[in-house]
Amino acid sequence: MTLETTKQSLEKWHHMIQTGDMSSLNELLADDVVFRSPVAYKPYEGKHVVFFILTNVIQVFQDFTYHREFYTEDGENVVLEFSANVSGKSLKGIDMIRFNEQGKIIDFEVMIRPMSGLAALAEQMGARFAKYQPN
Repeated sequence: MTLETTKQSLEKWHHMIQTGDMSSLNELLADDVVFRSPVAYKPYEGKHVVFFILTNVIQVFQDFTYHREFYTEDGENVVLEFSANVSGKSLKGIDMIRFNEQGKIIDFEVMIRPMSGLAALAEQMGARFAKYQPN
């Protein structure tokens, strides 16, 4: 795993977020990817559910902006600081993303503050999850 592989994958990630075209998300996710939500205690496992979460959350966020990114020395992990609005509530957060040797996302953890922004996000995503039908 090189830092270069991670940076290339992250470049694809940023392009998806900027354009709103999430069609290449599937190729960025490892089959056994794990998503750790700021709302749910239990992680979500598998490409299908993580694809659903990430494509929906980007629709829920308004004025989504990344501010800074930090890499671990081994190049396997990156932390992205972001801000957004949900239902008129402002929030700040971080995405902690771990990549495998092929540059695929294997672990995606999100932390968000303040509680009002997190509650608005939980409400919006809860409504979408109610309609989610896994295959």
